[in-house]
Amino acid sequence: MSQKSEKLGIGIVGCGVISYQHAQSILDTENAKLIAASSRTEKNRKKFSKRFKIPMHAEYGEMLKRDGLQAVSICTPSGTHLEYGIKAAEAGKHVIVEKPIDVSVERGQKLVEACEKNNVKLAVIYQNRYSNAVLKLKDAVHSGKIGKPVMARGSVKWYRDQGYYMNSGWRGTLDLDGGGALINQSIHTLDLLTWILGDLMTVFGLKATVTHPGIEAEDNLVASLKFENGALGLFEASTSIIPAQPRTIEINGSKGTALLKGNEFMLSFDEEEYSENAKKDEVNFHTKQFREIVDAILNNEQPPVSGMEALQSLAAVEAIYDSCRKHSAINPSTYISEEFQLSKSSST
Repeated sequence: MSQKSEKLGIGIVGCGVISYQHAQSILDTENAKLIAASSRTEKNRKKFSKRFKIPMHAEYGEMLKRDGLQAVSICTPSGTHLEYGIKAAEAGKHVIVEKPIDVSVERGQKLVEACEKNNVKLAVIYQNRYSNAVLKLKDAVHSGKIGKPVMARGSVKWYRDQGYYMNSGWRGTLDLDGGGALINQSIHTLDLLTWILGDLMTVFGLKATVTHPGIEAEDNLVASLKFENGALGLFEASTSIIPAQPRTIEINGSKGTALLKGNEFMLSFDEEEYSENAKKDEVNFHTKQFREIVDAILNNEQPPVSGMEALQSLAAVEAIYDSCRKHSAINPSTYISEEFQLSKSSST
Protein backbone atom coordinates (compact mmCIF):
# COMPACT_ATOMS: atom_id res chain seq x y z
CA MET A 1 0.00 0.00 0.00
CA SER A 2 1.38 3.38 -0.97
CA GLN A 3 2.42 5.65 1.89
CA LYS A 4 1.82 8.69 -0.28
CA SER A 5 -1.45 10.56 -0.46
CA GLU A 6 -1.36 11.81 -4.06
CA LYS A 7 -3.17 10.11 -6.90
CA LEU A 8 -1.36 8.92 -10.01
CA GLY A 9 -2.87 10.56 -13.08
CA ILE A 10 -3.33 7.98 -15.84
CA GLY A 11 -4.47 8.36 -19.43
CA ILE A 12 -5.56 5.59 -21.79
CA VAL A 13 -4.65 5.28 -25.46
CA GLY A 14 -6.83 2.98 -27.54
CA CYS A 15 -10.52 2.70 -26.69
CA GLY A 16 -11.37 -0.82 -27.78
CA VAL A 17 -12.79 -3.62 -25.65
CA ILE A 18 -9.91 -4.03 -23.16
CA SER A 19 -9.70 -0.28 -22.45
CA TYR A 20 -12.96 -0.43 -20.50
CA GLN A 21 -11.42 -2.91 -18.08
CA HIS A 22 -8.35 -0.69 -17.69
CA ALA A 23 -10.50 2.38 -17.10
CA GLN A 24 -12.66 0.69 -14.48
CA SER A 25 -9.58 -0.70 -12.74
CA ILE A 26 -8.08 2.79 -12.57
CA LEU A 27 -11.34 4.15 -11.11
CA ASP A 28 -11.33 1.32 -8.55
CA THR A 29 -7.76 2.11 -7.48
CA GLU A 30 -7.68 4.53 -4.57
CA ASN A 31 -4.37 6.15 -5.47
CA ALA A 32 -5.12 6.56 -9.18
CA LYS A 33 -7.08 9.06 -11.23
CA LEU A 34 -8.35 8.62 -14.80
CA ILE A 35 -7.28 11.84 -16.54
CA ALA A 36 -8.17 11.41 -20.22
CA ALA A 37 -8.24 8.97 -23.13
CA SER A 38 -7.18 9.01 -26.77
CA SER A 39 -8.52 7.19 -29.83
CA ARG A 40 -8.22 7.85 -33.55
CA THR A 41 -11.77 6.56 -34.03
CA GLU A 42 -14.57 9.06 -33.44
CA LYS A 43 -17.13 6.34 -32.67
CA ASN A 44 -14.88 4.88 -29.97
CA ARG A 45 -14.21 8.32 -28.49
CA LYS A 46 -17.90 9.11 -28.18
CA LYS A 47 -18.73 5.74 -26.63
CA PHE A 48 -15.84 5.92 -24.16
CA SER A 49 -16.61 9.51 -23.19
CA LYS A 50 -20.26 8.68 -22.56
CA ARG A 51 -19.24 5.84 -20.22
CA PHE A 52 -16.45 7.51 -18.25
CA LYS A 53 -17.13 11.25 -18.57
CA ILE A 54 -13.49 12.24 -19.20
CA PRO A 55 -11.76 14.45 -21.81
CA MET A 56 -11.10 12.66 -25.10
CA HIS A 57 -8.37 13.29 -27.66
CA ALA A 58 -8.14 12.35 -31.32
CA GLU A 59 -4.39 13.06 -31.22
CA TYR A 60 -2.30 11.01 -28.80
CA GLY A 61 0.33 13.74 -28.61
CA GLU A 62 -2.24 16.20 -27.30
CA MET A 63 -3.25 13.86 -24.49
CA LEU A 64 0.40 13.53 -23.47
CA LYS A 65 0.49 17.30 -22.87
CA ARG A 66 -2.39 17.28 -20.38
CA ASP A 67 -1.71 18.67 -16.91
CA GLY A 68 -1.63 15.97 -14.25
CA LEU A 69 -0.92 13.12 -16.65
CA GLN A 70 1.81 10.94 -15.15
CA ALA A 71 1.27 7.53 -16.77
CA VAL A 72 -0.25 6.05 -19.91
CA SER A 73 -2.13 2.76 -20.17
CA ILE A 74 -1.68 1.36 -23.68
CA CYS A 75 -4.68 -0.56 -25.02
CA THR A 76 -3.95 -0.37 -28.74
CA PRO A 77 -3.33 -3.40 -31.02
CA SER A 78 -0.33 -5.39 -29.82
CA GLY A 79 1.92 -4.50 -32.74
CA THR A 80 1.69 -0.78 -31.94
CA HIS A 81 2.69 -0.93 -28.26
CA LEU A 82 6.30 0.03 -28.97
CA GLU A 83 5.48 3.25 -30.80
CA TYR A 84 2.91 4.43 -28.26
CA GLY A 85 5.17 3.40 -25.39
CA ILE A 86 8.21 5.26 -26.71
CA LYS A 87 6.19 8.46 -27.17
CA ALA A 88 4.91 8.19 -23.60
CA ALA A 89 8.39 7.51 -22.21
CA GLU A 90 9.91 10.42 -24.13
CA ALA A 91 7.19 12.64 -22.68
CA GLY A 92 8.26 11.51 -19.19
CA LYS A 93 5.17 9.34 -18.57
CA HIS A 94 5.23 5.92 -16.94
CA VAL A 95 4.04 3.12 -19.22
CA ILE A 96 1.45 0.41 -18.51
CA VAL A 97 0.94 -2.02 -21.39
CA GLU A 98 -1.81 -4.57 -21.96
CA LYS A 99 -0.24 -7.95 -22.79
CA PRO A 100 1.85 -8.77 -24.70
CA ILE A 101 4.55 -6.11 -24.39
CA ASP A 102 4.60 -6.15 -28.23
CA VAL A 103 4.60 -8.80 -30.97
CA SER A 104 8.33 -9.64 -30.89
CA VAL A 105 11.08 -9.77 -28.32
CA GLU A 106 13.12 -7.33 -30.41
CA ARG A 107 10.37 -4.72 -30.21
CA GLY A 108 9.77 -5.46 -26.53
CA GLN A 109 13.46 -4.92 -25.77
CA LYS A 110 13.33 -1.54 -27.49
CA LEU A 111 10.45 -0.49 -25.23
CA VAL A 112 12.31 -1.66 -22.11
CA GLU A 113 15.33 0.38 -23.20
CA ALA A 114 13.23 3.47 -24.01
CA CYS A 115 11.64 3.46 -20.56
CA GLU A 116 15.00 3.00 -18.84
CA LYS A 117 16.58 5.76 -20.93
CA ASN A 118 13.81 8.18 -19.95
CA ASN A 119 13.74 7.03 -16.29
CA VAL A 120 10.09 5.95 -16.31
CA LYS A 121 8.53 2.74 -15.02
CA LEU A 122 7.20 0.01 -17.31
CA ALA A 123 4.59 -2.57 -16.33
CA VAL A 124 2.83 -5.20 -18.47
CA ILE A 125 -0.64 -6.51 -17.61
CA TYR A 126 -0.74 -10.23 -16.80
CA GLN A 127 -3.73 -10.11 -14.48
CA ASN A 128 -4.25 -13.87 -14.22
CA ARG A 129 -1.27 -14.03 -11.86
CA TYR A 130 -3.55 -12.36 -9.30
CA SER A 131 -6.22 -15.06 -9.18
CA ASN A 132 -6.40 -16.69 -5.76
CA ALA A 133 -6.79 -20.09 -7.45
CA VAL A 134 -3.63 -19.48 -9.49
CA LEU A 135 -1.79 -18.48 -6.32
CA LYS A 136 -2.92 -21.77 -4.76
CA LEU A 137 -1.49 -23.62 -7.76
CA LYS A 138 1.80 -21.75 -7.48
CA ASP A 139 2.04 -22.49 -3.76
CA ALA A 140 1.40 -26.21 -4.33
CA VAL A 141 4.45 -26.29 -6.59
CA HIS A 142 6.80 -23.90 -4.79
CA SER A 143 6.06 -25.25 -1.30
CA GLY A 144 6.86 -28.79 -2.42
CA LYS A 145 3.36 -30.16 -1.74
CA ILE A 146 3.39 -32.13 -4.99
CA GLY A 147 7.11 -32.86 -4.91
CA LYS A 148 9.44 -32.32 -7.83
CA PRO A 149 7.57 -31.21 -10.99
CA VAL A 150 7.66 -33.95 -13.61
CA MET A 151 5.03 -33.07 -16.23
CA ALA A 152 2.85 -30.07 -17.03
CA ARG A 153 -0.05 -29.32 -19.33
CA GLY A 154 -1.60 -26.02 -20.34
CA SER A 155 -4.80 -25.97 -22.38
CA VAL A 156 -6.73 -23.01 -23.78
CA LYS A 157 -9.44 -24.48 -26.00
CA TRP A 158 -11.83 -21.62 -26.65
CA TYR A 159 -14.14 -20.50 -29.47
CA ARG A 160 -14.15 -17.32 -31.54
CA ASP A 161 -16.43 -16.91 -34.54
CA GLN A 162 -15.33 -15.63 -37.93
CA GLY A 163 -16.61 -12.15 -37.20
CA TYR A 164 -14.25 -11.84 -34.22
CA TYR A 165 -11.37 -11.75 -36.71
CA MET A 166 -12.97 -10.19 -39.76
CA ASN A 167 -14.60 -7.25 -37.97
CA SER A 168 -11.59 -6.07 -35.97
CA GLY A 169 -9.07 -5.09 -38.64
CA TRP A 170 -6.13 -6.37 -36.57
CA ARG A 171 -6.94 -9.65 -34.81
CA GLY A 172 -5.31 -12.64 -36.44
CA THR A 173 -2.86 -10.46 -38.39
CA LEU A 174 0.89 -10.97 -38.10
CA ASP A 175 1.87 -7.29 -37.95
CA LEU A 176 -0.65 -6.11 -35.35
CA ASP A 177 -1.61 -9.27 -33.43
CA GLY A 178 1.68 -11.09 -33.83
CA GLY A 179 -0.16 -14.35 -34.46
CA GLY A 180 -3.40 -15.93 -33.38
CA ALA A 181 -4.62 -18.30 -30.68
CA LEU A 182 -1.21 -18.56 -28.99
CA ILE A 183 -0.11 -14.94 -28.61
CA ASN A 184 -3.59 -13.44 -28.17
CA GLN A 185 -5.73 -15.84 -26.14
CA SER A 186 -3.17 -18.26 -24.70
CA ILE A 187 -0.12 -16.20 -23.74
CA HIS A 188 -1.65 -15.66 -20.29
CA THR A 189 -1.62 -19.41 -19.63
CA LEU A 190 1.88 -19.86 -21.05
CA ASP A 191 2.98 -16.98 -18.81
CA LEU A 192 1.53 -18.78 -15.78
CA LEU A 193 3.38 -21.99 -16.65
CA THR A 194 6.74 -20.22 -16.96
CA TRP A 195 6.02 -18.06 -13.88
CA ILE A 196 5.34 -21.16 -11.79
CA LEU A 197 7.76 -23.70 -13.30
CA GLY A 198 10.56 -21.43 -14.54
CA ASP A 199 12.24 -20.86 -17.87
CA LEU A 200 11.74 -23.08 -20.91
CA MET A 201 14.83 -24.74 -22.35
CA THR A 202 13.30 -26.26 -25.50
CA VAL A 203 10.03 -26.00 -27.41
CA PHE A 204 8.61 -27.76 -30.45
CA GLY A 205 5.39 -26.56 -32.06
CA LEU A 206 2.89 -27.26 -34.80
CA LYS A 207 0.18 -24.82 -35.90
CA ALA A 208 -2.64 -24.59 -38.42
CA THR A 209 -5.53 -22.40 -39.52
CA VAL A 210 -8.48 -24.76 -39.52
CA THR A 211 -11.84 -23.03 -38.99
CA HIS A 212 -11.20 -19.33 -39.73
CA PRO A 213 -10.42 -18.99 -43.44
CA GLY A 214 -8.77 -15.78 -44.53
CA ILE A 215 -6.82 -14.96 -41.37
CA GLU A 216 -3.02 -14.81 -41.50
CA ALA A 217 -2.46 -16.46 -38.14
CA GLU A 218 -3.18 -19.82 -36.54
CA ASP A 219 -6.42 -20.76 -34.83
CA ASN A 220 -4.97 -24.06 -33.54
CA LEU A 221 -1.53 -24.81 -32.11
CA VAL A 222 0.14 -27.52 -30.05
CA ALA A 223 3.60 -27.46 -28.49
CA SER A 224 5.92 -29.73 -26.56
CA LEU A 225 7.91 -28.04 -23.80
CA LYS A 226 11.00 -28.80 -21.71
CA PHE A 227 11.54 -26.66 -18.63
CA GLU A 228 14.86 -25.73 -17.06
CA ASN A 229 14.01 -27.83 -13.99
CA GLY A 230 13.71 -30.93 -16.19
CA ALA A 231 9.90 -31.12 -16.31
CA LEU A 232 8.28 -31.84 -19.67
CA GLY A 233 5.06 -30.24 -20.84
CA LEU A 234 2.35 -30.01 -23.45
CA PHE A 235 0.48 -26.88 -24.52
CA GLU A 236 -2.74 -26.48 -26.53
CA ALA A 237 -4.13 -23.23 -27.96
CA SER A 238 -7.31 -22.99 -30.00
CA THR A 239 -10.14 -20.65 -30.95
CA SER A 240 -12.02 -23.42 -32.81
CA ILE A 241 -13.47 -25.55 -30.01
CA ILE A 242 -17.24 -26.11 -29.71
CA PRO A 243 -18.21 -25.96 -26.94
CA ALA A 244 -15.42 -23.85 -25.50
CA GLN A 245 -13.66 -25.44 -22.53
CA PRO A 246 -12.30 -23.94 -19.30
CA ARG A 247 -8.65 -22.93 -19.29
CA THR A 248 -6.69 -25.79 -17.70
CA ILE A 249 -3.26 -26.05 -16.10
CA GLU A 250 -2.14 -29.41 -14.70
CA ILE A 251 1.22 -29.90 -12.97
CA ASN A 252 2.26 -33.43 -12.02
CA GLY A 253 4.89 -33.82 -9.31
CA SER A 254 6.73 -36.74 -7.73
CA LYS A 255 4.29 -36.69 -4.77
CA GLY A 256 1.01 -35.56 -6.34
CA THR A 257 -0.84 -33.45 -8.91
CA ALA A 258 -2.09 -29.87 -8.86
CA LEU A 259 -4.88 -28.96 -11.27
CA LEU A 260 -6.45 -25.63 -12.17
CA LYS A 261 -9.63 -25.90 -14.26
CA GLY A 262 -11.20 -22.54 -14.86
CA ASN A 263 -11.08 -21.06 -11.36
CA GLU A 264 -11.36 -24.40 -9.54
CA PHE A 265 -8.20 -25.67 -7.87
CA MET A 266 -7.66 -29.35 -7.03
CA LEU A 267 -4.91 -31.42 -5.44
CA SER A 268 -4.47 -35.20 -5.78
CA PHE A 269 -2.21 -37.56 -3.81
CA ASP A 270 -2.08 -41.31 -4.54
CA GLU A 271 -5.74 -42.26 -5.06
CA GLU A 272 -7.01 -39.41 -2.91
CA GLU A 273 -8.40 -36.34 -4.65
CA TYR A 274 -9.87 -33.24 -3.10
CA SER A 275 -10.58 -29.66 -3.98
CA GLU A 276 -9.11 -26.72 -2.14
CA ASN A 277 -11.42 -23.78 -2.38
CA ALA A 278 -9.33 -20.74 -3.06
CA LYS A 279 -10.42 -17.62 -1.23
CA LYS A 280 -13.05 -15.83 -3.29
CA ASP A 281 -11.62 -13.05 -5.42
CA GLU A 282 -13.40 -9.96 -4.08
CA VAL A 283 -11.62 -7.71 -6.60
CA ASN A 284 -11.13 -8.47 -10.30
CA PHE A 285 -7.65 -9.44 -11.37
CA HIS A 286 -6.95 -6.33 -13.48
CA THR A 287 -7.74 -4.09 -10.52
CA LYS A 288 -5.49 -6.13 -8.24
CA GLN A 289 -2.55 -5.62 -10.58
CA PHE A 290 -3.33 -1.96 -11.24
CA ARG A 291 -3.32 -1.27 -7.49
CA GLU A 292 0.13 -2.80 -7.14
CA ILE A 293 1.42 -0.97 -10.21
CA VAL A 294 0.17 2.40 -8.95
CA ASP A 295 1.64 1.86 -5.48
CA ALA A 296 4.99 0.85 -6.99
CA ILE A 297 5.16 3.92 -9.24
CA LEU A 298 4.21 6.29 -6.42
CA ASN A 299 6.90 4.72 -4.21
CA ASN A 300 9.52 4.66 -6.99
CA GLU A 301 9.66 0.85 -6.96
CA GLN A 302 9.70 -1.76 -9.72
CA PRO A 303 6.07 -2.47 -10.70
CA PRO A 304 4.71 -5.93 -11.45
CA VAL A 305 5.07 -7.36 -14.14
CA SER A 306 8.21 -5.54 -15.37
CA GLY A 307 9.10 -5.24 -19.03
CA MET A 308 12.04 -7.62 -18.59
CA GLU A 309 9.78 -10.19 -16.93
CA ALA A 310 7.20 -9.87 -19.71
CA LEU A 311 9.87 -10.68 -22.29
CA GLN A 312 10.16 -14.23 -20.92
CA SER A 313 6.68 -15.40 -21.95
CA LEU A 314 6.96 -13.50 -25.23
CA ALA A 315 10.27 -15.25 -25.96
CA ALA A 316 8.50 -18.58 -25.38
CA VAL A 317 5.75 -17.57 -27.83
CA GLU A 318 8.27 -16.43 -30.42
CA ALA A 319 10.27 -19.66 -30.07
CA ILE A 320 7.15 -21.79 -30.51
CA TYR A 321 6.17 -19.85 -33.64
CA ASP A 322 9.66 -20.23 -35.10
CA SER A 323 9.63 -23.93 -34.29
CA CYS A 324 6.33 -24.24 -36.15
CA ARG A 325 7.88 -22.60 -39.20
CA LYS A 326 11.15 -24.53 -39.07
CA HIS A 327 9.76 -27.83 -37.74
CA SER A 328 12.61 -27.99 -35.23
CA ALA A 329 13.09 -27.63 -31.47
CA ILE A 330 14.28 -24.21 -30.28
CA ASN A 331 15.63 -22.73 -27.04
CA PRO A 332 13.63 -19.55 -26.16
CA SER A 333 16.56 -17.94 -24.30
CA THR A 334 18.31 -17.33 -27.63
CA TYR A 335 15.75 -14.62 -28.43
CA ILE A 336 17.04 -12.30 -25.70
CA SER A 337 20.63 -11.46 -26.58
CA GLU A 338 23.32 -12.18 -24.01
CA GLU A 339 24.50 -8.59 -24.24
CA PHE A 340 20.98 -7.31 -23.52
CA GLN A 341 20.56 -9.62 -20.53
CA LEU A 342 23.93 -8.63 -19.11
CA SER A 343 23.21 -4.92 -19.54
CA LYS A 344 19.90 -5.27 -17.73
CA SER A 345 21.34 -7.29 -14.85
CA SER A 346 24.17 -4.80 -14.37
CA SER A 347 21.70 -1.89 -14.22
CA THR A 348 19.59 -3.43 -11.42
